[in-house]
Amino acid sequence: MHIAIRTIGNSKGVVLPKTLLAQAGLEGVTVATVSVEQGAIVLRKPATLARAGWADAAKAIAAAGDDAMLMGEFGNAADPEMPW
Repeated sequence: MHIAIRTIGNSKGVVLPKTLLAQAGLEGVTVATVSVEQGAIVLRKPATLARAGWADAAKAIAAAGDDAMLMGEFGNAADPEMPW
């Protein structure tokens, strides 16, 4: 497959077909890592997960006592009487 290299301002760019991205596991990915390996430009999915570090951050917030409920407790005892 041949792909045109286009001028974009002072840079160059390519448009990758959706099927090619899907085959590489990059469909729907908005950020990729890029490197040059043995004369080839290589795109890869980022090594970190999207929510990496969230669990540690939540633990730190709880340890600091900054995890109070904003709306307070509320019950749902009246739910059976509500029209759905």
